[in-house]
Amino acid sequence: MQNKGFSTNKTWNVRGRLIDFSSPKVMGILNLTPDSFYDGSRYNNLSAAMKQVEKLISEGADMLDIGGYSTRPGADDISPDEEVRRVIDIIAATAKLSPNTIISIDTFRSEVAAKAIDAGASIINDITGGDHDPELPKLAIARHTPYIAMHMRGTPKTMNQLAQYDDLVKEVLASLHQKI
Repeated sequence: MQNKGFSTNKTWNVRGRLIDFSSPKVMGILNLTPDSFYDGSRYNNLSAAMKQVEKLISEGADMLDIGGYSTRPGADDISPDEEVRRVIDIIAATAKLSPNTIISIDTFRSEVAAKAIDAGASIINDITGGDHDPELPKLAIARHTPYIAMHMRGTPKTMNQLAQYDDLVKEVLASLHQKI
């Protein structure tokens, strides 16, 4: 496949550490929501979540993606304050427990990402690619934080009605290329 403007850099600077992505990395998922896609990844208290963090790290996770906003189709909206409440203590405890573990904050809100970075997160994983909060990519630049831009149409509440594509791969790639 010809490179059409996408970065071929396989090394990321994550909080001053160079991480080589030329080979696959394992990302453990920790959903701190009562209604995520997969019920086996849901944790709603610090003790249970930290047991899962320890398990994921001991099983070889290179990084952890921590999210407090359910993005399953049809999910209800929550406030930024509620999202922060769900993730901040887990991020801080994980950073303290395992300082070398890379923590990704799964959010589309700049105010949540800023607090998560302050608590120890080192990557922003934005399912909207900046569509819902144009300040989020700017925050990533200002904080020198790697930013993962993903693709989603609408909101979790409306995404199913907007998931019609003529050519899924082509349209998603075009959308992401435009964002880059």
